[in-house]
Amino acid sequence: MQIFKPQNPAFEAMIKEKMAHNHFMNHLGFKATSIAAGKVEGILEIKPEHKQQIGFLHGGVSATLADLAAGFAAFTLIKEGQTLVTIELKISYLNPGIGEKALAIGTVLKIGQKVAFAEAEIYSMQGEDRLLIAKASGTYAIIEI
Repeated sequence: MQIFKPQNPAFEAMIKEKMAHNHFMNHLGFKATSIAAGKVEGILEIKPEHKQQIGFLHGGVSATLADLAAGFAAFTLIKEGQTLVTIELKISYLNPGIGEKALAIGTVLKIGQKVAFAEAEIYSMQGEDRLLIAKASGTYAIIEI
């Protein structure tokens, strides 16, 4: 596992601020449980509105969780005065999302001056049992603001 050094010493407060203003994330109910340099984890309590027609966690919700976790993991490593946007996201669905919660774990693979690469794993959880339901990789453009 690669160890990253954040370029913004106040990265955790910055991430919390950005998450507080991420309307879609808050609409879904996704909550960060861990923020570290290059890694973000969070939980979604699965509700009926998160499920597709046969009761599994909707693939679009899984993709959103992957983008949030991987994107915010990349956010932990950018400089103050920068932001980032998703330029590519690829997701593979491995198992149906059945459970009480969804756990998203985002990890940075590599970050440069203009682009960051990160991945995410999405697990369904029933009690303490968890099952990997999706694996994603994302590419993020780093933009000066």
